[in-house]
Amino acid sequence: MNFIRLRKKNLCVENISAFSLTKKYKTPFYCYSLSQLKYNFNNFSNALRSTKPLICFSVKSNANIALLRELKKIGSGADVVSAGELLKATKAGINVKKIVFSGVGKTEDEIKLAIKKDVLLINMESESEAILINKVSKKMSRTVSVGIRLNPNIKAKTHKKISTGGKHDKFGLGYEDCINLCKKINTFKNLKLQGLSVHIGSQITDVSPFKKVLSLMDKVINKTKINFKFIDLGGGIGIPYSEKERKINLKQYAKLVNKFLKNKKTQIVFEPGRFIAGSTSILISKVIYIKKSNNKNFIILDAGMNNLMRPALYDAYHKIIPLKKNNKQILKNVEFVGPICESSDKFLNKKNFPKIREGDYIAITDVGAYGMSLTSNYNTRPIIAEIMVSGSKHKLIKKRQSLESLINN
Repeated sequence: MNFIRLRKKNLCVENISAFSLTKKYKTPFYCYSLSQLKYNFNNFSNALRSTKPLICFSVKSNANIALLRELKKIGSGADVVSAGELLKATKAGINVKKIVFSGVGKTEDEIKLAIKKDVLLINMESESEAILINKVSKKMSRTVSVGIRLNPNIKAKTHKKISTGGKHDKFGLGYEDCINLCKKINTFKNLKLQGLSVHIGSQITDVSPFKKVLSLMDKVINKTKINFKFIDLGGGIGIPYSEKERKINLKQYAKLVNKFLKNKKTQIVFEPGRFIAGSTSILISKVIYIKKSNNKNFIILDAGMNNLMRPALYDAYHKIIPLKKNNKQILKNVEFVGPICESSDKFLNKKNFPKIREGDYIAITDVGAYGMSLTSNYNTRPIIAEIMVSGSKHKLIKKRQSLESLINN
Protein backbone atom coordinates (compact mmCIF):
# COMPACT_ATOMS: atom_id res chain seq x y z
CA MET A 1 0.00 0.00 0.00
CA ASN A 2 1.26 3.46 -0.92
CA PHE A 3 0.39 6.45 1.25
CA ILE A 4 2.38 8.82 -0.98
CA ARG A 5 0.60 8.92 -4.34
CA LEU A 6 -0.99 11.05 -7.06
CA ARG A 7 -4.58 12.15 -6.57
CA LYS A 8 -6.19 14.04 -9.45
CA LYS A 9 -2.75 15.06 -10.79
CA ASN A 10 -1.62 16.31 -7.35
CA LEU A 11 0.99 14.44 -5.33
CA CYS A 12 -0.37 13.77 -1.85
CA VAL A 13 1.22 12.52 1.35
CA GLU A 14 -1.67 10.71 3.02
CA ASN A 15 -4.48 13.31 2.99
CA ILE A 16 -2.32 16.38 2.41
CA SER A 17 -1.28 17.94 -0.88
CA ALA A 18 2.51 18.02 -1.08
CA PHE A 19 2.28 21.38 -2.85
CA SER A 20 0.43 22.89 0.12
CA LEU A 21 3.38 22.02 2.35
CA THR A 22 5.67 24.25 0.26
CA LYS A 23 3.63 27.23 1.49
CA LYS A 24 4.47 26.32 5.09
CA TYR A 25 8.03 24.96 4.91
CA LYS A 26 11.11 26.25 3.11
CA THR A 27 12.44 23.91 0.44
CA PRO A 28 14.19 21.61 0.23
CA PHE A 29 12.76 19.41 3.00
CA TYR A 30 12.07 15.77 3.77
CA CYS A 31 8.44 14.76 4.18
CA TYR A 32 7.47 11.46 5.84
CA SER A 33 4.25 9.47 5.97
CA LEU A 34 3.64 8.03 9.44
CA SER A 35 1.07 5.59 8.03
CA GLN A 36 3.63 4.29 5.52
CA LEU A 37 6.19 3.78 8.30
CA LYS A 38 3.73 1.75 10.38
CA TYR A 39 2.51 -0.20 7.37
CA ASN A 40 6.04 -1.16 6.31
CA PHE A 41 7.01 -2.32 9.81
CA ASN A 42 3.84 -4.37 10.22
CA ASN A 43 4.23 -5.82 6.72
CA PHE A 44 7.72 -7.04 7.58
CA SER A 45 6.65 -8.29 11.01
CA ASN A 46 3.61 -10.17 9.70
CA ALA A 47 5.48 -11.78 6.81
CA LEU A 48 8.13 -13.18 9.18
CA ARG A 49 5.89 -13.76 12.19
CA SER A 50 6.31 -17.55 12.01
CA THR A 51 10.01 -17.14 12.85
CA LYS A 52 9.09 -15.29 16.10
CA PRO A 53 11.74 -12.63 15.49
CA LEU A 54 13.12 -9.70 17.39
CA ILE A 55 13.05 -6.83 14.89
CA CYS A 56 15.78 -4.26 15.49
CA PHE A 57 15.38 -1.27 13.17
CA SER A 58 18.68 -0.22 11.61
CA VAL A 59 19.17 3.27 13.04
CA LYS A 60 21.90 4.04 10.50
CA SER A 61 19.22 4.11 7.79
CA ASN A 62 17.31 6.92 9.53
CA ALA A 63 18.11 8.29 12.97
CA ASN A 64 15.29 10.82 13.31
CA ILE A 65 14.13 10.46 16.90
CA ALA A 66 10.46 11.04 16.02
CA LEU A 67 10.56 8.03 13.69
CA LEU A 68 12.36 5.96 16.34
CA ARG A 69 9.70 6.83 18.90
CA GLU A 70 6.94 5.74 16.54
CA LEU A 71 8.72 2.47 15.81
CA LYS A 72 9.20 1.86 19.53
CA LYS A 73 5.44 2.16 20.02
CA ILE A 74 4.81 -0.73 17.62
CA GLY A 75 7.43 -3.02 19.16
CA SER A 76 10.68 -2.30 17.35
CA GLY A 77 14.12 -2.67 18.82
CA ALA A 78 17.25 -1.04 17.38
CA ASP A 79 20.44 -2.02 15.61
CA VAL A 80 23.06 0.64 16.38
CA VAL A 81 26.65 1.17 15.24
CA SER A 82 27.79 4.17 17.28
CA ALA A 83 27.41 5.86 20.65
CA GLY A 84 25.23 8.50 19.02
CA GLU A 85 22.84 5.93 17.58
CA LEU A 86 22.69 4.10 20.92
CA LEU A 87 21.85 7.29 22.79
CA LYS A 88 19.21 8.23 20.22
CA ALA A 89 17.60 4.80 20.51
CA THR A 90 17.46 4.94 24.30
CA LYS A 91 16.23 8.55 24.23
CA ALA A 92 13.42 7.34 21.97
CA GLY A 93 12.48 4.91 24.73
CA ILE A 94 13.59 1.68 23.03
CA ASN A 95 14.21 -1.08 25.57
CA VAL A 96 17.96 -1.73 25.92
CA LYS A 97 17.21 -5.46 25.82
CA LYS A 98 16.03 -4.89 22.26
CA ILE A 99 19.23 -3.11 21.21
CA VAL A 100 22.09 -4.80 19.36
CA PHE A 101 25.39 -2.91 19.05
CA SER A 102 27.16 -3.76 15.80
CA GLY A 103 29.91 -2.15 13.73
CA VAL A 104 33.49 -2.89 12.77
CA GLY A 105 35.23 -0.06 14.63
CA LYS A 106 33.78 0.35 18.13
CA THR A 107 35.90 2.61 20.32
CA GLU A 108 36.66 1.90 23.97
CA ASP A 109 34.28 4.68 25.02
CA GLU A 110 31.51 3.19 22.88
CA ILE A 111 32.09 -0.25 24.38
CA LYS A 112 31.92 1.25 27.88
CA LEU A 113 28.64 2.95 27.02
CA ALA A 114 27.13 -0.24 25.57
CA ILE A 115 28.12 -2.17 28.71
CA LYS A 116 26.80 0.58 30.98
CA LYS A 117 23.48 0.63 29.10
CA ASP A 118 23.36 -3.19 29.30
CA VAL A 119 22.37 -3.75 25.66
CA LEU A 120 21.17 -7.14 24.50
CA LEU A 121 24.29 -7.98 22.48
CA ILE A 122 27.56 -6.50 21.36
CA ASN A 123 28.43 -8.11 18.03
CA MET A 124 32.21 -8.57 17.78
CA GLU A 125 33.99 -8.38 14.44
CA SER A 126 37.53 -9.46 15.35
CA GLU A 127 39.63 -11.13 18.01
CA SER A 128 41.18 -7.74 18.80
CA GLU A 129 37.72 -6.42 19.58
CA ALA A 130 37.00 -9.43 21.80
CA ILE A 131 40.19 -8.68 23.75
CA LEU A 132 39.19 -5.03 24.23
CA ILE A 133 35.59 -5.81 25.24
CA ASN A 134 36.87 -8.38 27.75
CA LYS A 135 39.38 -5.87 29.14
CA VAL A 136 36.75 -3.13 29.53
CA SER A 137 34.24 -5.58 31.03
CA LYS A 138 36.78 -6.73 33.59
CA LYS A 139 37.49 -3.12 34.63
CA MET A 140 33.76 -2.55 35.04
CA SER A 141 33.29 -5.86 36.91
CA ARG A 142 30.74 -7.01 34.36
CA THR A 143 30.11 -10.10 32.27
CA VAL A 144 28.93 -9.05 28.83
CA SER A 145 26.73 -10.85 26.30
CA VAL A 146 28.42 -10.85 22.91
CA GLY A 147 27.90 -12.18 19.42
CA ILE A 148 30.42 -13.05 16.72
CA ARG A 149 29.91 -11.70 13.21
CA LEU A 150 30.56 -14.23 10.49
CA ASN A 151 31.77 -13.09 7.07
CA PRO A 152 30.33 -15.82 4.82
CA ASN A 153 32.17 -14.77 1.64
CA ILE A 154 28.92 -14.66 -0.31
CA LYS A 155 27.91 -12.42 -3.19
CA ALA A 156 24.77 -10.57 -2.11
CA LYS A 157 23.69 -9.73 -5.68
CA THR A 158 23.72 -6.01 -4.93
CA HIS A 159 25.86 -2.95 -5.67
CA LYS A 160 29.53 -3.52 -4.78
CA LYS A 161 29.58 -0.44 -2.54
CA ILE A 162 26.82 -1.85 -0.32
CA SER A 163 27.99 -5.46 -0.29
CA THR A 164 29.41 -6.43 3.12
CA GLY A 165 29.69 -10.23 3.10
CA GLY A 166 32.58 -10.90 0.71
CA LYS A 167 36.05 -12.06 1.71
CA HIS A 168 37.57 -8.73 0.65
CA ASP A 169 35.11 -6.69 2.76
CA LYS A 170 36.19 -5.33 6.14
CA PHE A 171 33.26 -6.83 8.03
CA GLY A 172 33.17 -9.89 10.26
CA LEU A 173 35.35 -12.98 10.49
CA GLY A 174 35.88 -15.60 7.81
CA TYR A 175 34.68 -19.13 8.49
CA GLU A 176 37.93 -20.50 9.94
CA ASP A 177 38.64 -17.38 12.02
CA CYS A 178 35.07 -17.44 13.32
CA ILE A 179 35.43 -21.08 14.37
CA ASN A 180 38.75 -20.35 16.09
CA LEU A 181 37.37 -17.39 18.05
CA CYS A 182 34.37 -19.47 19.13
CA LYS A 183 36.78 -22.10 20.47
CA LYS A 184 38.84 -19.45 22.29
CA ILE A 185 35.87 -17.70 23.85
CA ASN A 186 36.23 -19.46 27.21
CA THR A 187 39.60 -17.75 27.68
CA PHE A 188 37.74 -14.43 27.85
CA LYS A 189 36.38 -14.66 31.39
CA ASN A 190 34.17 -11.55 31.14
CA LEU A 191 32.48 -12.46 27.87
CA LYS A 192 29.42 -14.65 27.43
CA LEU A 193 29.06 -15.81 23.83
CA GLN A 194 25.36 -15.81 23.02
CA GLY A 195 25.04 -14.77 19.40
CA LEU A 196 26.10 -15.60 15.87
CA SER A 197 25.62 -12.68 13.51
CA VAL A 198 25.80 -12.04 9.78
CA HIS A 199 25.02 -9.14 7.43
CA ILE A 200 25.83 -9.57 3.75
CA GLY A 201 24.81 -6.24 2.26
CA SER A 202 22.00 -3.87 1.46
CA GLN A 203 19.23 -3.55 -1.16
CA ILE A 204 18.95 -7.34 -1.61
CA THR A 205 15.87 -8.48 -3.54
CA ASP A 206 16.76 -12.16 -4.08
CA VAL A 207 16.51 -14.70 -1.25
CA SER A 208 19.11 -17.10 -2.68
CA PRO A 209 22.10 -15.43 -0.92
CA PHE A 210 20.31 -15.89 2.41
CA LYS A 211 19.93 -19.61 1.71
CA LYS A 212 23.72 -19.89 1.40
CA VAL A 213 24.20 -17.83 4.57
CA LEU A 214 21.91 -20.04 6.64
CA SER A 215 23.68 -23.15 5.37
CA LEU A 216 27.06 -21.77 6.47
CA MET A 217 25.70 -20.69 9.86
CA ASP A 218 24.45 -24.25 10.36
CA LYS A 219 27.96 -25.42 9.58
CA VAL A 220 29.41 -23.09 12.24
CA ILE A 221 26.90 -24.31 14.82
CA ASN A 222 27.64 -27.97 14.06
CA LYS A 223 31.40 -27.40 14.13
CA THR A 224 31.51 -25.43 17.38
CA LYS A 225 28.72 -27.36 19.17
CA ILE A 226 27.52 -24.02 20.58
CA ASN A 227 23.81 -23.50 21.19
CA PHE A 228 23.63 -19.81 20.30
CA LYS A 229 20.82 -18.00 22.11
CA PHE A 230 20.56 -15.48 19.26
CA ILE A 231 20.98 -15.83 15.51
CA ASP A 232 21.23 -12.33 14.04
CA LEU A 233 20.56 -12.37 10.29
CA GLY A 234 21.16 -8.64 9.89
CA GLY A 235 19.17 -6.57 7.45
CA GLY A 236 19.67 -5.85 3.78
CA ILE A 237 16.13 -6.50 2.53
CA GLY A 238 15.64 -4.25 -0.49
CA ILE A 239 12.75 -2.30 -1.97
CA PRO A 240 11.82 -1.55 -5.60
CA TYR A 241 13.01 1.96 -6.44
CA SER A 242 11.78 1.60 -10.02
CA GLU A 243 9.15 -0.37 -11.90
CA LYS A 244 11.93 -2.63 -13.21
CA GLU A 245 13.03 -3.77 -9.75
CA ARG A 246 11.25 -6.64 -8.07
CA LYS A 247 10.09 -7.05 -4.50
CA ILE A 248 11.75 -9.69 -2.37
CA ASN A 249 9.61 -12.71 -1.51
CA LEU A 250 9.38 -12.45 2.28
CA LYS A 251 7.28 -15.62 2.55
CA GLN A 252 10.05 -17.53 0.82
CA TYR A 253 12.59 -15.94 3.17
CA ALA A 254 10.49 -16.95 6.19
CA LYS A 255 10.34 -20.50 4.85
CA LEU A 256 14.14 -20.65 4.64
CA VAL A 257 14.53 -19.30 8.17
CA ASN A 258 11.98 -21.74 9.60
CA LYS A 259 13.79 -24.63 7.95
CA PHE A 260 17.02 -23.41 9.56
CA LEU A 261 15.29 -23.11 12.96
CA LYS A 262 14.10 -26.72 13.00
CA ASN A 263 15.33 -28.46 16.18
CA LYS A 264 16.96 -25.25 17.42
CA LYS A 265 16.06 -23.23 20.50
CA THR A 266 17.22 -19.81 19.41
CA GLN A 267 15.89 -16.28 18.93
CA ILE A 268 16.06 -14.88 15.41
CA VAL A 269 17.07 -11.21 15.11
CA PHE A 270 16.43 -9.13 12.00
CA GLU A 271 17.88 -5.64 11.42
CA PRO A 272 15.79 -4.08 8.62
CA GLY A 273 16.29 -0.42 7.78
CA ARG A 274 15.56 0.31 4.13
CA PHE A 275 12.54 -2.02 3.98
CA ILE A 276 10.88 -0.12 6.82
CA ALA A 277 11.97 3.47 6.16
CA GLY A 278 12.78 3.65 2.44
CA SER A 279 9.34 4.34 0.97
CA THR A 280 8.17 6.54 3.85
CA SER A 281 9.59 9.82 2.57
CA ILE A 282 9.96 12.20 -0.35
CA LEU A 283 12.44 15.04 -0.74
CA ILE A 284 10.55 18.13 -1.89
CA SER A 285 12.61 20.59 -3.91
CA LYS A 286 12.12 23.74 -5.94
CA VAL A 287 13.26 24.27 -9.53
CA ILE A 288 15.61 27.26 -9.37
CA TYR A 289 16.67 27.41 -13.02
CA ILE A 290 16.19 25.58 -16.29
CA LYS A 291 19.40 25.81 -18.25
CA LYS A 292 19.54 24.75 -21.91
CA SER A 293 22.94 23.54 -23.08
CA ASN A 294 24.02 21.17 -25.88
CA ASN A 295 20.50 19.88 -26.55
CA LYS A 296 19.99 19.15 -22.87
CA ASN A 297 17.68 20.78 -20.33
CA PHE A 298 19.40 21.01 -16.96
CA ILE A 299 16.77 21.27 -14.24
CA ILE A 300 18.69 22.95 -11.42
CA LEU A 301 17.12 22.23 -8.03
CA ASP A 302 17.60 23.79 -4.61
CA ALA A 303 18.29 20.23 -3.29
CA GLY A 304 21.73 18.77 -3.87
CA MET A 305 23.97 15.84 -3.07
CA ASN A 306 24.47 17.35 0.38
CA ASN A 307 20.77 16.58 0.99
CA LEU A 308 20.61 13.23 -0.83
CA MET A 309 23.95 11.51 -1.34
CA ARG A 310 22.86 8.14 -2.73
CA PRO A 311 22.82 8.98 -6.46
CA ALA A 312 26.31 10.54 -6.28
CA LEU A 313 27.67 7.86 -3.93
CA TYR A 314 26.63 4.75 -5.83
CA ASP A 315 24.53 5.79 -8.82
CA ALA A 316 21.30 5.04 -6.98
CA TYR A 317 18.05 5.57 -8.86
CA HIS A 318 15.25 7.69 -7.39
CA LYS A 319 12.13 8.51 -9.35
CA ILE A 320 11.31 12.23 -9.66
CA ILE A 321 7.76 13.49 -10.11
CA PRO A 322 6.28 17.00 -10.25
CA LEU A 323 4.00 17.94 -7.37
CA LYS A 324 1.43 19.00 -9.96
CA LYS A 325 1.38 16.70 -12.97
CA ASN A 326 1.08 18.09 -16.50
CA ASN A 327 0.34 15.38 -19.07
CA LYS A 328 -0.12 17.66 -22.06
CA GLN A 329 3.39 19.02 -22.62
CA ILE A 330 6.73 17.22 -22.55
CA LEU A 331 10.24 18.48 -21.92
CA LYS A 332 12.92 16.44 -23.71
CA ASN A 333 16.47 15.44 -22.70
CA VAL A 334 16.20 16.42 -19.06
CA GLU A 335 18.85 16.12 -16.35
CA PHE A 336 18.00 16.95 -12.74
CA VAL A 337 20.98 18.45 -10.94
CA GLY A 338 21.69 20.24 -7.68
CA PRO A 339 23.53 23.45 -6.78
CA ILE A 340 26.65 21.79 -5.33
CA CYS A 341 30.02 22.41 -7.01
CA GLU A 342 30.59 18.77 -8.01
CA SER A 343 29.97 17.12 -11.36
CA SER A 344 28.44 14.16 -9.51
CA ASP A 345 25.72 16.40 -8.03
CA LYS A 346 22.98 15.01 -10.22
CA PHE A 347 19.86 12.95 -9.57
CA LEU A 348 18.29 11.71 -12.78
CA ASN A 349 18.38 11.76 -16.60
CA LYS A 350 15.11 11.47 -18.54
CA LYS A 351 14.47 11.50 -22.29
CA ASN A 352 10.96 12.81 -21.67
CA PHE A 353 9.52 14.54 -18.62
CA PRO A 354 6.28 16.46 -18.00
CA LYS A 355 7.01 20.11 -18.76
CA ILE A 356 7.96 22.12 -15.69
CA ARG A 357 8.98 25.74 -15.21
CA GLU A 358 11.32 27.69 -12.99
CA GLY A 359 9.64 28.03 -9.61
CA ASP A 360 7.80 24.71 -9.86
CA TYR A 361 8.25 21.95 -7.27
CA ILE A 362 9.22 18.30 -7.63
CA ALA A 363 9.50 15.30 -5.32
CA ILE A 364 12.38 12.84 -5.24
CA THR A 365 10.80 9.58 -4.09
CA ASP A 366 11.71 6.75 -1.71
CA VAL A 367 14.31 8.70 0.26
CA GLY A 368 13.37 7.59 3.80
CA ALA A 369 16.44 5.35 4.17
CA TYR A 370 20.00 6.63 3.78
CA GLY A 371 18.66 10.02 2.76
CA MET A 372 18.74 12.34 5.74
CA SER A 373 21.23 10.09 7.55
CA LEU A 374 23.84 10.80 4.84
CA THR A 375 23.34 14.56 4.68
CA SER A 376 26.16 17.04 5.21
CA ASN A 377 27.00 20.73 5.39
CA TYR A 378 29.05 20.53 2.19
CA ASN A 379 29.43 23.94 0.49
CA THR A 380 28.50 25.36 3.93
CA ARG A 381 24.80 24.73 3.45
CA PRO A 382 22.41 24.19 6.38
CA ILE A 383 20.92 20.78 7.17
CA ILE A 384 17.33 20.84 5.92
CA ALA A 385 14.06 20.28 7.80
CA GLU A 386 12.07 17.08 8.23
CA ILE A 387 8.26 16.99 8.27
CA MET A 388 5.90 14.17 9.27
CA VAL A 389 2.36 13.75 7.95
CA SER A 390 -0.31 11.73 9.72
CA GLY A 391 -3.70 11.71 8.04
CA SER A 392 -4.66 15.35 7.54
CA LYS A 393 -2.08 16.73 9.98
CA HIS A 394 1.55 17.61 9.60
CA LYS A 395 4.30 18.63 12.00
CA LEU A 396 7.95 19.62 12.02
CA ILE A 397 10.04 16.75 13.41
CA LYS A 398 13.42 18.37 12.86
CA LYS A 399 14.09 22.07 12.38
CA ARG A 400 16.07 23.42 9.47
CA GLN A 401 19.53 24.41 10.65
CA SER A 402 19.97 28.17 10.73
CA LEU A 403 22.73 29.74 8.69
CA GLU A 404 23.83 31.60 11.84
CA SER A 405 24.39 28.38 13.83
CA LEU A 406 26.25 26.88 10.89
CA ILE A 407 28.73 29.73 10.46
CA ASN A 408 29.25 30.22 14.21
CA ASN A 409 30.30 26.62 14.91
